[in-house]
Amino acid sequence: MKIAIVTDKSRMDFIPSEEGFKEDEQKRKTLEELSSILSRKYDCISLIADDNIINQLKAENVDLVFNLCNGIKGDSKLAQLPALLEYACIPYTGSSILGHTLAINKVYSSKIFKANDIPIPDFVPIYNIDQLENLSMKFPILIKPNDEGSSRGIHQDSLVFDMDSLIKKVSEELEIYNPPIMLTKYIEGREFSVGIIGNGEDLMVLPIQELDLSNLPENFNKFYSFEVKAYLKDRTIYHIPARLTDEEKKLLENTAIKAFKALGLRDYARVDIILKDGIPHVLEVNSLPGLMKGKSSLYRMAEATDLGYEGLVLKIVETAIKRYQFENNTFDGPRIVNI
Repeated sequence: MKIAIVTDKSRMDFIPSEEGFKEDEQKRKTLEELSSILSRKYDCISLIADDNIINQLKAENVDLVFNLCNGIKGDSKLAQLPALLEYACIPYTGSSILGHTLAINKVYSSKIFKANDIPIPDFVPIYNIDQLENLSMKFPILIKPNDEGSSRGIHQDSLVFDMDSLIKKVSEELEIYNPPIMLTKYIEGREFSVGIIGNGEDLMVLPIQELDLSNLPENFNKFYSFEVKAYLKDRTIYHIPARLTDEEKKLLENTAIKAFKALGLRDYARVDIILKDGIPHVLEVNSLPGLMKGKSSLYRMAEATDLGYEGLVLKIVETAIKRYQFENNTFDGPRIVNI
């Protein structure tokens, strides 16, 4: 079986250079680690997604794409490669066009969660500065892009406590990121990440990760900003498994699974949750979570199980293969050959 690991071109021209540099570094290191693991079991190559990607995949007789593409531009950029692959009937790991489109769009996903009685922080989408004149949301407010992940666009100054700071930050965000900009109620609680692998009723929940920011410098706001994630790893504590009662653990697992299913996700994802007063508020669902060795949440969760990092990568591939085999036996879906 031949697998192609497909990654993006650099987005340095479209997002702040600091974020772009970290993103490129993560892509490069993840590609190296995944190539090393998959090459032990499969015929494995790596490709960059460009205008010729489908022709390249067909010329290489690729059976399965390991999708690592966040996309470059556009409000549904996470779904760009899946759309091309589905059009060409080339199987791939991870969620579908629809799943990625809903997950990356925080406004749409939040509305879906709300319709499914999944608790979320109150939010307001902002398309232009004039909308702030009649804002009724109470401070503090957390500002974040609608269609980015991995804390891109969420910096220490994204948590604001007054209208002047809000106007300034929203103006900056609208110049860089696609509108709308999300204003969310800041909930000060315990933050957790829940990793899910599988499809349908065959879902595996990895050990829950609890984020502990109590060791951050005193002048830092205690939330998972870009600065904390990129530069203060040594001051961040990850409790795996999380410090939860059996009842709390079950509550978070069920909430994460409900959010995963509500967006129609596939194969694997990560659900971020704030727990406050016994209520699990879903912050977001990452339908293409990072897989960087030593850095990513899913890596840490997998290392706390018998799977380990290598087992996690192989299980994602096996999960995708199983899904396509089921579809081929049941529907007129894409076909995998040489398995």
